[in-house]
Amino acid sequence: MRRMGRTPPHPEVSQFDLQQVLEALVDPVRRSIVTQLDDAAEDLACGTFDIPVSKSTATHHFKVLREAGLIRQYYVGTSRMNALRRADMDKAFPGLLDALTTPQAKGAR
Repeated sequence: MRRMGRTPPHPEVSQFDLQQVLEALVDPVRRSIVTQLDDAAEDLACGTFDIPVSKSTATHHFKVLREAGLIRQYYVGTSRMNALRRADMDKAFPGLLDALTTPQAKGAR
């Protein structure tokens, strides 16, 4: 994993593990974070997500997603920003995020 300054470590694409990604996506709060990022026109700060959990629990969910490689986190000032690593996921596991973020999959929640 690579770490730069205050930026937390992120796995390289070659380090992605399908089991870890699927375990990250099994939780409905984490799936919601991924779909909100997919729907957003830009990267989102941690505090802007519509999720029904405490700040400390949200921090845990973001960490699980980051360690699985699904999101990239970085700082802009004091805000921790989140970006969906769609291109990296599509390279490692083609079609996985599409199956999760299509309107049909979103309606199944």
